[in-house]
Amino acid sequence: MSQPVNHQSVNTQVINRWYCSVCHEKIDADNKPEICPVCKADERMMIHRDDMPESLDQVRDMARKKLKGICAAYPFCDGNFDKICQKEAYGKPIGLGGAGQGYSFRANVQALAQVQLNMSVLGDHFEPNTKCSFLGIDLDLPVLASSTAGAQKYNDAIDETQFCMSVLKGAKEAGTIGLRGDTWFYTPEDNPSLKAMKACEGYGIPIFKPRSQDVLKRLIEQAEELNCKAVGIDLDGCGSTIMAAHGQPVFKKSIKEIEELVNFTKLPFIAKGIMLPDEAQKCMDSGVSVISVSNHGGRVLDSTPGVATILPLIRKKLGNSVTITADGGIRTGYDVLKMLALGADAVFLGRDIIRAAVGAGSLGVKLHFDHIRKTLKKAMFMTGARDIKMVNLNIIFKSE
Repeated sequence: MSQPVNHQSVNTQVINRWYCSVCHEKIDADNKPEICPVCKADERMMIHRDDMPESLDQVRDMARKKLKGICAAYPFCDGNFDKICQKEAYGKPIGLGGAGQGYSFRANVQALAQVQLNMSVLGDHFEPNTKCSFLGIDLDLPVLASSTAGAQKYNDAIDETQFCMSVLKGAKEAGTIGLRGDTWFYTPEDNPSLKAMKACEGYGIPIFKPRSQDVLKRLIEQAEELNCKAVGIDLDGCGSTIMAAHGQPVFKKSIKEIEELVNFTKLPFIAKGIMLPDEAQKCMDSGVSVISVSNHGGRVLDSTPGVATILPLIRKKLGNSVTITADGGIRTGYDVLKMLALGADAVFLGRDIIRAAVGAGSLGVKLHFDHIRKTLKKAMFMTGARDIKMVNLNIIFKSE
């Protein structure tokens, strides 16, 4: 008579699954992986499957913990005196705050708050179309990630190259494109922005500080080799003291020098940091492809007007002969619509994208852009704007 078979018990323990928030690789391991096997992101970018954020609120909570003491990821980011970023720093680094007393930071927010939208409720029902073209690039929404840099220095919450990759990948996954910035620990030989561009096959736009012409030409050549979509200069970065303190001086640029750089590259050229109509005219005449109206988020000069105040003046001066972008104080799709109505062809987001990337990598960035698109569509629907091309000053309330 046959004996019953004794089956060995099978180990059915479920291995924890981890998620790389930069490249979305899923990793089976009991303990948090030290490095992603695909994109090489470190453990700071690993999220347990049970902690995967599904909403922007969750992403902000994650960022708030990582940026403790630097940014509290407030629901309303206005640079007021009661905010962590704007409290008296006594010589400490500026962090995410504004220069001086933060008047320029707050002016950006206040200028947008003063713009009111006309609500239109009559007419045929429609689904707003947020698609647009920027420098020949088809985008799902006219909102780009701005040229921020230096997130690595915020509590060491994220590696700088992984930060740049998260912004570029998250923007692309949301149907738009990211700009990448420049700061004091970037060099032509070791540039996190360009490293991330390479990893993302050139799908991005590097914006460099106004370094010497020779250095800029070396950086532009690298961008061209990576097949980047455009290049640009943060002209308002000429006021950076930390660059010079670390042996990387920056300079004001003459129109002749801008023309030299425009003619040096085959890529579209962005002049960022313009706040005067006459200077916008000079940049356009020098051949730049994009005039970027910006006061650097209020971080280089205190007591400037808000960008939303200056933008329509520059659009009136230049007409429709050049692409114009704007950034500063934009927090929602309603703000995006206001900037478009005031004359911008596209807008850039800075601080919010930093928080999104630090909180949850490219996933966080995509979630933020998705939120912006949702509120932009709502704003367009309620003002009667069927598509981006229909957005103009007619949707802005003007008292008689």
